[in-house]
Amino acid sequence: MPKDLPVSNGNLLFNFDSDYQIRDVYFPFIGQENHSKGDPFRFGVWVDGRCSWMGPEWEKDLRYHDDSLVTDVILKNKSLGLELRCHDVVDVDLNIYIKKIEVENLQDNERQVRLFFCHDFHLYGYDIGDTAYFDPRPRSIIHYKANRYFLINCCKSGKYGVNHYACGDKEVPGREGVWKDAEDGELSGNQISWGSADSAIGIWLHVPPGGKAAAHYWIAAGTHYDEVAQLNRDVIEKTPDELIKRTSDYWKAWVTKEARSFGDLPESIIDIYNRSLLVLRTQIDNRGAITAANDSDIVRFAGDTYSYMWGRDGAFVAAALAKAGYTHVCMKFFEFCARVITEDGYLYQHYNPDGSLASNWHPWLVHGKAVLPIQEDSTALILWSLWIHYQCSKDIEFIRPLYDSLIKKSADFMVNHRDPKTKLPIPSYDLWEERYGVHTYTVASVIAGLRAAGNFARLFQDVLLAEKYDKTAEEIKAGLTKYLYHKKLKRYARSGYRKGKGYELDEVIDVSLSAIVVLGVLPPRDPRMVETMEAIQQQLWLNTPVEGCARYQNDVYHRPDDSPEGIPGNPWFISTLWLAEYYIARAESLQDLCEAIPYLQWCAKNALPSGVLAEQVHPVNSSPLSVSPLTWSHSSFVWAVLQYTDKFNSLKK
Repeated sequence: MPKDLPVSNGNLLFNFDSDYQIRDVYFPFIGQENHSKGDPFRFGVWVDGRCSWMGPEWEKDLRYHDDSLVTDVILKNKSLGLELRCHDVVDVDLNIYIKKIEVENLQDNERQVRLFFCHDFHLYGYDIGDTAYFDPRPRSIIHYKANRYFLINCCKSGKYGVNHYACGDKEVPGREGVWKDAEDGELSGNQISWGSADSAIGIWLHVPPGGKAAAHYWIAAGTHYDEVAQLNRDVIEKTPDELIKRTSDYWKAWVTKEARSFGDLPESIIDIYNRSLLVLRTQIDNRGAITAANDSDIVRFAGDTYSYMWGRDGAFVAAALAKAGYTHVCMKFFEFCARVITEDGYLYQHYNPDGSLASNWHPWLVHGKAVLPIQEDSTALILWSLWIHYQCSKDIEFIRPLYDSLIKKSADFMVNHRDPKTKLPIPSYDLWEERYGVHTYTVASVIAGLRAAGNFARLFQDVLLAEKYDKTAEEIKAGLTKYLYHKKLKRYARSGYRKGKGYELDEVIDVSLSAIVVLGVLPPRDPRMVETMEAIQQQLWLNTPVEGCARYQNDVYHRPDDSPEGIPGNPWFISTLWLAEYYIARAESLQDLCEAIPYLQWCAKNALPSGVLAEQVHPVNSSPLSVSPLTWSHSSFVWAVLQYTDKFNSLKK
């Protein structure tokens, strides 16, 4: 179930699913310690003797306010005669999630409407040793375990404090959870539970005929009791409405701070551009980690998560944000990379948001031979992205300490990690994390990374080192055109496997071949690249009503059982956007440039109503597949739009 509405402040992240249930609660790192374990926090209404939880019975319109990270959700239940309008936010400064609920009575008689909020916490991600209790001092529910505390409170008509509550047990025989206790419209008032503990609170509203009534509800997150108690006092002192307003005002100022001309792009694309900037910020931890995605549903599919810092994904996000004018957002990301990079100068597959090494999906032995379990493009792209960051910021004082700790260390690794005969990089794992070999995409990334290192060396007057990095990049480029071009197919090959004096080439067409142009290794009108991109367009574009571009032929990752026969795979946002980038790069007139617009429009059309972009979509009905949102999808959209506007402005002169 996709996560439609992330709200975050860089320390605390709440995700809502398509039924408008809280499903993920990350704290104190974005992407680390999911205190719900992906289980739903139910939200429901009791009126006229009936209880209804958010689900199929409700018409739901899940969106954000324009240019803000405050939600604007409309929920309508015709059979109950109710319409709810809700606003959700995580305060920009305080670790507090706040919801405002406005209930409209669609009938012509006064009614009592009871709102129920259930909390299925699994503190630290597991359900042993939790405690939930009613605290009479702030009249709140407290959930805690060790150094994690969550305080839940509410107010209506200016009166603060929880009056209706229950603490219960869950996940034990005969106990479905405290949410069942609410279905008769009452809560038991049980004051404490422990072990696998949950809780619920209720807010009673009297709604006049055809009128409205409102309430607020919040969850404060902290590492000890005094912290959440103080946060609760802050809400009461400042008022929930004021906290919502100040956060909304901040995000509007943040996303509109750069005055920008979007050329002839339609409004739908501009809207997704702004939304993408905001969604990207929700996935970035304040200590530097840029997480790939924080959708807990992937755990049920793969037994692992996307809530990690991949060098590749992070580099693309940092480059897009820098080009968009948000260089400060990602400064700590590069410092994070400098902290975690090995002494030998490479990044492992991915890292936890706290900087510790995450789970590894790559073996250390291939055909009985010891190898490095890395994707070399992740190391290379950090330098490519850092150079873009410098070009946008000109902050040489920020770069200086990274020159030795990150830039030279990584570049020297890439110089040395090569086949002495072909000059190409030694095999590593590919960007899709499936194959071990010499991959054209990785080779292009290494060339781009070494060129960036050469630029930094020249910046610091390190002439000999700059020459070495430049020379190595040219040697690798020569190896790319000599060994990885498939003469019979008249296009570049996805990968090569060392055999004799050269490489046995992988003939599967792969959209990642576009990186040769996207990363500036070869010009877009190079005849070999024209042939390569034509093959990608012909073989990977879906001939279904949804259309879109797949990753490669016979891609089965998250492929639905009801997929049509003959399609290469599911359409991905990044694949479709790489096609857009290619057409932007090769455009020599405004008419040429218009070829890219349909690919951007495809992304806007297949976004969720909230503007969130998943990793991929269903090839027939366009429903989101895999994780949602995916930061790489949003950063690719931002980057492509900026490439378009730059090209538009240059061609218009």
